[in-house]
This record gives sequence, structure tokens and C-alpha cells, in this order.
Amino acid sequence: MANWHLIDLPRIVDPRGNLTFIEGGHHVPFPIARTYYLYDVPGGASRGGHAHRVTDELLIAVSGSFDVSVSDGTTKDVISLRRSYYGLLVPARSWRELENFSSGSVCLVLASEKFDEKEYIRDYNEFLEIVGGSNTSAPEK
Repeated sequence: MANWHLIDLPRIVDPRGNLTFIEGGHHVPFPIARTYYLYDVPGGASRGGHAHRVTDELLIAVSGSFDVSVSDGTTKDVISLRRSYYGLLVPARSWRELENFSSGSVCLVLASEKFDEKEYIRDYNEFLEIVGGSNTSAPEK
């Protein structure tokens, strides 16, 4: 059963400019151990194409927009992120691919764990074996 979902982040509207804030363990269901962002993604390129064994992540389009294709091995969704006050919670053991980046887009990622290459699952067939999935191919690009 898919357990990724959108999180509505706090938004303070002000005529001088809006503000959104995020507190680990409060707005996201984990302490934030790592933060990184993707930017200057060339047109037609995709990012991701992997799953994590234990890391949960919150993906936010802080500027522009992009699509997230996510699968748990049996269910697949494509979620468009285009507002900076929504985040997509992608739990561990979920395959994800990011694509259709608009010009100037920035994807902010808040992660529950520090970087560890051994924690990544980069082969879709291995992912399916781990999660006991039934898909025969990676999510469409």
C-alpha cells in the first residue's frame, strides 16, 4: 500500500512576501539529518531513479515545478510539485524519479538520515526483490 503523501506546510502570507517554515519532528515526521537541493537540471533530464533502504525524505519545489514518479513495487503515482508550501513525503523503500523540471526550478530535499551510499537501492529489479513487488519494469519516464 502506498504511503507517500503531500504535507501542507505552514504559510504566513504577507504583502511584503510570504514565508514558509519547516520544523523536523513537527511538520515532517522525522528529525532532519540532511538537507540538499537540486537545481540547474537540464531540460529533459531526470533525477532520482533509486530508493532508500531506511531514509525518509520530504521533497519540496521551492521554485518552479517538477513531477515525482513514485512506486512501492505494486502501486505507482505521479505527483506534480509546483507550490513551495507543499512537500511530498517519500518514505523509505519507495522508488522515485524526478522529471519534467521547469526552467529555474529548485527541489529541496529534507532527509531523515545522513548520506550513506550503501543505503541506496539503484537497481529497480533489486528494489522489487527487497519490497516483494510485482511490477516488471521501472516507473515510466
